[in-house]
Amino acid sequence: MTLNFRLNAVALHTTEGEVRHEFASDLTVLEGPTGVGKTTLLELIKYGFAAGDARLATVATDAVNDVAIDVSIGDEQFLIMRSLDAAKSKNVRILDMGTGERLPDHSVTDGEPSFNSFLLGKLGLPDDIRAAAQKSKSSRPGNRVTFGDILKYVYVPQYAVNRDIADSRDGYYDPKRKVVFELLFKLTDPEILAMQSSVNVLNGKIDAEAANLEAILTFLRDSNTSTREEVEQRLEEAVAEQERAQDELNSLREELDPVIDRQTQVYRDLLTDAERTLAEARAAVQDLTREREEIALEQRRVKADRARLERMRDAGARLANIEFSVCPRCMQSLKNRTVAEDQCRLCLQPDPVSPEQAADSYELRQLELQLDEMDAQFEATEQQLEKAQRAVADRATLVTSLTETLETRTSQRVTPRLQAFSDASDRMATARTRQENFEGALQQWDRVADIEREVKNHRSEQERLKANIAVRRAALAAHKESVLTRIEEEFRSTVTSLKIATVESAGFDRDNYLPLINGKVFTKTLMSGGGSMTATQIAYWTSLITVARETDTCYPSLLMIDGPRLALNTATETCAAIYKRLLKGVNEAPGAVQIIISDNELPDDYQGDFARIKFDYRHPTVSTVRHPGEGQVTVIASADE
Repeated sequence: MTLNFRLNAVALHTTEGEVRHEFASDLTVLEGPTGVGKTTLLELIKYGFAAGDARLATVATDAVNDVAIDVSIGDEQFLIMRSLDAAKSKNVRILDMGTGERLPDHSVTDGEPSFNSFLLGKLGLPDDIRAAAQKSKSSRPGNRVTFGDILKYVYVPQYAVNRDIADSRDGYYDPKRKVVFELLFKLTDPEILAMQSSVNVLNGKIDAEAANLEAILTFLRDSNTSTREEVEQRLEEAVAEQERAQDELNSLREELDPVIDRQTQVYRDLLTDAERTLAEARAAVQDLTREREEIALEQRRVKADRARLERMRDAGARLANIEFSVCPRCMQSLKNRTVAEDQCRLCLQPDPVSPEQAADSYELRQLELQLDEMDAQFEATEQQLEKAQRAVADRATLVTSLTETLETRTSQRVTPRLQAFSDASDRMATARTRQENFEGALQQWDRVADIEREVKNHRSEQERLKANIAVRRAALAAHKESVLTRIEEEFRSTVTSLKIATVESAGFDRDNYLPLINGKVFTKTLMSGGGSMTATQIAYWTSLITVARETDTCYPSLLMIDGPRLALNTATETCAAIYKRLLKGVNEAPGAVQIIISDNELPDDYQGDFARIKFDYRHPTVSTVRHPGEGQVTVIASADE
């Protein structure tokens, strides 16, 4: 049986107030001329479910603030509210009508909790199902199945009713459409789909590893290492060559060691001692040179102080010899004054110091003593420096002599073997380089073995998954055959009852799950005139929901079809048959399914137990907003074509 999925009501919160539409009947017809907003209402329902890009009319985007959907799913009932404001539309508010509990807001994007996961969970489906292609070479895990994919089996929009079935004309969408069909009719299960996705992922890994393996093998072929055994053999040869060269170098080093006789050892000891004393002498020269410079600097400072004192003494002597004839203050004559010999001629005070006493001042005498000491110290330092410089020259001559003597004693043993030492070093370096190259090649062969092992493991895992898939599909084969046979029978019966003009034969493609019309798949059939394609779609969708109602499925019990009569104006007989078929579908099992049809008008003789909601230009679907009148709006289908 179908999964209970019923639309109870839709409320539109507009700028001018609330508009509410009830759907209490199993069959509801939204009737009215083109442009009154029937498609707008259905697209707002799609928008409320966040099931893909809804085609919203201007009246919706300009005047509708929120859409609230009262929906029953299984045994539960929810009020789903979504704002049309761009900033608020990313979250959906959910109220559990049974308990009165306000659930956390759910995100329609990638946030948590996810509204898509919420809806799939209520349908009994996990939110991580992937629709992997079943082609043997596919390497993609498949796109994730969303509630929007489920809604394609619930809502047939106006722009598709005379053209397409669940986007079957879009080749890229084909794997997902088939997977959704199989899930809804339980012809597969999430475990099979997960395993198929893993099989495809393993295909990609195997292909990538095979390409990597080929690249490595090409490199190895170019390096003239065709097999691993050849590389190992050449590596052993390179290691052996390196060891032989190393042994030869060790032997040459022993032969090149100087002759350790008594006299040579004495010369070596003398050379070591001479080099040590030479270093000490050079250090002494540096210290004495620095000390001499410091003494000279101090001498210049003391001489400057002495010169300053001498200038002061000379200035005092010069001032003492000045004879004043008048007072420099009051300008009175001093010539007639009697002045004692030891008094100042000007102030008549005693003269405290004579020029001779100032010349022998204490400070000047101290400076002279310092200069005398520095001269003696400078002379002694000069003598020590000359002695140290002679010692450096003597030690340098001794070092040169001892070095020449040692070189003469050892040159006859070293020189003839230098070429042999150089040759052995070159051979060892070459052997080491070859060894590194072969070790690198051996690592590549190790990588080849690793990749081959990974490929083998992946193929084993893939075969295991394929076997499990085959077992599970075999278990579902009988059920699948039964369901597809019943769909085909129901479809043929419905097509016959609809009396579609251009249809000579009808069937059901069991690979694509699409109608067969006149021996061709629906998407490859050119059906024109009399609304033949629309009538075929009605037959297809009603057949699916009828079989789902009679079979164990998770197929939603809701079917919404927008505008079938638009293409059936000239086929009144077919149009009447379609509505009879719809009425039959709901009357056979009251409450089992719900069908909502949007159409321009009903056939004259159409009668039955159904709800009929009429709209016109004075009473559009968004009735709180004044309709501009017939021909004054751009209908949604026309705007998007």
